[in-house]
Amino acid sequence: MRTSRQLAAAALLAWVVGSGTALGNELVIARPVSPAAMDPGFLREAATIVDNIFDTLVLRDADMKLVPGLAESWSAVDDTTWEFKLRPGVRFTDGEPFDAAAVKFTLDRILDPAAKAPTISYIRTIAGVDVVDDHTVRIRTSAPDPLLPTRMSRYPAYIVPPKYLQEVGPEAFARKPVGTGPYRLTEFVPDDRVVLEANPDYWRGKPAIDRVVWRPIPEATARVAALLTGEVQLIEGVPAEMVDAVGQSGDADLIQVKNGGLTIYLGLKSAAKPLDDVRVRQALSLAIDRKAIVDNLLHGLATPSGTPVGTHDFGYLPVEAPAADPAKAKALLAEAGYPDGFEIQMQAPRRYINSAEVAQAIAQQFAAIGVKAALDIPEWSVYSQKVPAGQQAPVYMLGWGSTQTLDADAATYAILRSGEPYSTVSLPDLDALLDQSRRTIDPAARAEVLHKIQTVTAEQVPVIPLYQEDSLYAKSKSVEFVGRPDARIPVYDIRLR
Repeated sequence: MRTSRQLAAAALLAWVVGSGTALGNELVIARPVSPAAMDPGFLREAATIVDNIFDTLVLRDADMKLVPGLAESWSAVDDTTWEFKLRPGVRFTDGEPFDAAAVKFTLDRILDPAAKAPTISYIRTIAGVDVVDDHTVRIRTSAPDPLLPTRMSRYPAYIVPPKYLQEVGPEAFARKPVGTGPYRLTEFVPDDRVVLEANPDYWRGKPAIDRVVWRPIPEATARVAALLTGEVQLIEGVPAEMVDAVGQSGDADLIQVKNGGLTIYLGLKSAAKPLDDVRVRQALSLAIDRKAIVDNLLHGLATPSGTPVGTHDFGYLPVEAPAADPAKAKALLAEAGYPDGFEIQMQAPRRYINSAEVAQAIAQQFAAIGVKAALDIPEWSVYSQKVPAGQQAPVYMLGWGSTQTLDADAATYAILRSGEPYSTVSLPDLDALLDQSRRTIDPAARAEVLHKIQTVTAEQVPVIPLYQEDSLYAKSKSVEFVGRPDARIPVYDIRLR
């Protein structure tokens, strides 16, 4: 039986026509959400747009290998010091010169405890930044950190201009950011559009595409319609029920990156009853039929997982997702003193593939073991602010990943280490392992620690991993674009035919 959404999608495709050809040398990209602000050090959302405005010291090429960016080279001076030789002659798009002072300013403002940067966990190992000369900077870490160069390849390590930011202030900078990247911002109308124009003086050469317009289109069917009528040429977040239709339309190509998306999980405020009991957390996990959700609601466009770490990440341990077992879940609840279940608040956004429908299915599965989950589905713009502030429900859905580093550290530390902005976990043994992973240099020994982290997570269930999404894009046939495991959309590498 076809759902109303599937029927609507079929009806839409029946009348939609269009070549998807860009107007002039312009690329229009549709996304599910609009950025609230674009200060790369204080992001509470994906860095998709700011990726194209700013540069980092280190870049990743198409093969996901680290390559020189604003730093021409880097090396370890000793166990806790890395030296970066900076690229000379680079300027921000307002004319301000890029130098070692800009690197120090960028990192210092995130590390400042008073700033309360939500991205601090990614660079928390940094103890200090020293300017050697205009084109040499040394970064000191509190302990040996093998990931330091990798941490310099994504936010919050996008380099910002000190003079401009201090002149206009952080709020104005978030509305009109300035970077050294391939594009400069010319217009930002929240919930309507972000317009970027090519930086003619970009250090890697002028971009091939002159103008990029990013449009938020929250409703998935409307995004597909915009693509097929030629209003946009590239979209993120193709709805699961329209994947086959897009591929068969003749006007667009589907781009699917297997396991290239976020790992969707349920966060738990485990300090309060009843979630402070590991048996309750285990029961909730066993109540969920991940396979049925992936097969029926996600149309196979995800992989059930028992770990928050992605398959592309260093240190990944293939923890099998637990099979649904309502009988065992009920027994665990009874053992924990909740034979009749309990009531609890739950939240989920309309942000991921059919995430609202998935949350509704999970609430029903919870009900089958006696847990009555009062489900709230807030707007993403509100939800994304509440979660790092600790204002979410006791059970909450979130997507997380390691696109910053393609390493298990990024997939685990920020959501499992006590005291981190996105963590509602407090397990001393897990904290010790997470900290140990950040100071272990030998790759084999470090992988072993990362495996232990995932084993403990599976046993103690401080969060409930659900599945890892595939990345789904669709593009006009006039656009040359290939999806990446790090989830970037680097317009500099895109071409229009």
